[in-house]
Amino acid sequence: MSTADILRTLVAQAEAQTARRRAERPEAELEARAAAAPPPRDLFAALRAPGLSVIAEMKPRSPSKGPLTDDYRPAERARAYAAGGAAALSVLTHEEGFGGRPEHLAVARSAAPLPVLRKDFVVDEYQVLEARALGADALLLIVAALDPQRLAELLKYAEELGMQALVEVHDAEETEAALAAGAAVVGVNHRDLRDFSLDRTLSARLRGRVDGDRVLVGESGIGSGEDARALEAAGIDAVLVGELLMRSADPAATIEELRGRR
Repeated sequence: MSTADILRTLVAQAEAQTARRRAERPEAELEARAAAAPPPRDLFAALRAPGLSVIAEMKPRSPSKGPLTDDYRPAERARAYAAGGAAALSVLTHEEGFGGRPEHLAVARSAAPLPVLRKDFVVDEYQVLEARALGADALLLIVAALDPQRLAELLKYAEELGMQALVEVHDAEETEAALAAGAAVVGVNHRDLRDFSLDRTLSARLRGRVDGDRVLVGESGIGSGEDARALEAAGIDAVLVGELLMRSADPAATIEELRGRR
């Protein structure tokens, strides 16, 4: 597969998953569940707390690294992440590439008192509504997967449902698009989704483009407390960490290390 096709493939897989789920569960059912769901928890406020905040991610595997655990238990992992002081949870719901399921959102939210973010390739309002119906408080929107109009539409719809969005970028142009759409939480993915190459300095280089009234999150490739300290020193507000935590024998302790508490 060419590097340019990777993101398109992941989006196409998410669209196929969404089509299957829409056939099984119509929007009217989701709307009723969303209306009855508990009020959303505040992701923005959680990430604005003093010190470096950690968005702790749960996923059974990744397209680039393969299986990350032989024993994926979302509830237990959510509780361990909360015990370590995570500010929020990121839950992969993409099936083919990451082994997740949307139902894991409800499991994670019931297990820990933290904002829960739906991590997926969201391109359809159904995915936003489904996230809220399952108790998610926020969701990921990837600028590279959306044209400016769709980005603005999905962000607005999420806000109408009371949710927030982590808007992901990978360069200066995408950062400007996120800001123009009104993103309050901007995530810089150090991993280029087109070819999975990694640049841990990217969020620091884009820091000056994101004003202090917004939250800036460094994502991907954070493999140690030292990596986290470097990002904090560069003015990054939060980090999103997945693989390191999934492979850790003691994820609570690893989160404490990322936060500088060990």
